[in-house]
Amino acid sequence: MSFDTQIDRRGTHCVKWDSMETLYGVSPDEGIAMWVADMEFQPPQCVKDAIQKMSDHGIYGYFGDDSAYRAAIQWWMKTRHNWALDTDHIFTTHGLVNGTAMCVDAFTAPGDGIVLFTPVYHAFAKVIKAAGREVVECELVNTNGRYEMDFDAYDAKMTGNETMLILCSPHNPGGRVWSKGELQAVAAFAKRHDLILVSDEIHHDLVYSGNTHIPMANLSGIEDRLVMMTATTKTFNIAGSHSGNVIIADPDLRARFAARMAALGLSPNSFGLFMATAAYSPEGAAWVDELVNYLDTNRKIFDAGINAIPGLSSMRMESTYLAWVDFSGTGMSRREFTDRTQNAAKIAANHGPTFGTGGEDFLRFNIAAPRAVVEDAVARMQAAFSDLQ
Repeated sequence: MSFDTQIDRRGTHCVKWDSMETLYGVSPDEGIAMWVADMEFQPPQCVKDAIQKMSDHGIYGYFGDDSAYRAAIQWWMKTRHNWALDTDHIFTTHGLVNGTAMCVDAFTAPGDGIVLFTPVYHAFAKVIKAAGREVVECELVNTNGRYEMDFDAYDAKMTGNETMLILCSPHNPGGRVWSKGELQAVAAFAKRHDLILVSDEIHHDLVYSGNTHIPMANLSGIEDRLVMMTATTKTFNIAGSHSGNVIIADPDLRARFAARMAALGLSPNSFGLFMATAAYSPEGAAWVDELVNYLDTNRKIFDAGINAIPGLSSMRMESTYLAWVDFSGTGMSRREFTDRTQNAAKIAANHGPTFGTGGEDFLRFNIAAPRAVVEDAVARMQAAFSDLQ
């Protein structure tokens, strides 16, 4: 399959396209959906073959013997990320939003503070608030269009009520691949304040040349408080399978998590397990390499086109397919630049404030689409802001 192939997703119960008019006022017939973080590409043939094999068999009963699934995860993490993990440490959740919710449920109590480095993936705060916990925002520092952490400020903000830190690594929406030194500083911060550290690494396979993702699990001295979260869903565009993995090396934390899984009667669906097992393979790996190369060119086209508009700045992506565009240089209100994007350019992009403090002047654009769509989006944005040029 070519990544240039345009696939019409309208009318297919696709939230990205079929909900954009309700939420953003952008018609799917004339607009471009660039908000939800799934891709406009079909997954690799090996994943489609796995689903076809299920369909041909025609019986969709309970899944048993997940040893091949666990072995595939182990192989992928060792081969792609130099992370050696024990298959007995793997829990399968209904995606990583569910995984996040399960961590909040298992390791914190109502009223506890949970630390987020904002702006950050909006579902974290949503889950925390819904669980009756408190979101503690530690704002990232935007240094010349690159996010950095300020632990002196974060230390001063801690009250002792905080029990968990959720890290997004690589970072969504800023696209940062955190360095080893930064990850060590995060780990030290978690230790200083006795925080459970949940590292959401769902974008770890989508890293551009010149950057290297380091799994938090590869740092030493953090095992007693670390919870890792990974998934095939972002990497292979199979988010609808709602499968993800929570991986816990510490036996005490693992027992607590297992108890909550059992109490809630949670078990994975067979479709997600078959798809993930097929994806974490040499064929899947070759497809990911092609995907990242394709996204890299999309990234360069989008950034060059957006940065050519006076007052707009697209933060340089080191990873992910999510462009984080700063409109503060235009002097426009949030309402005005959002209106131009949605009503003039007819693009549905995520609103920055949903990502928390620090997102007020931003919109997030998903560039995981055929190149012609990305080029069209750039042209639309340049036209919508043409009076600035």
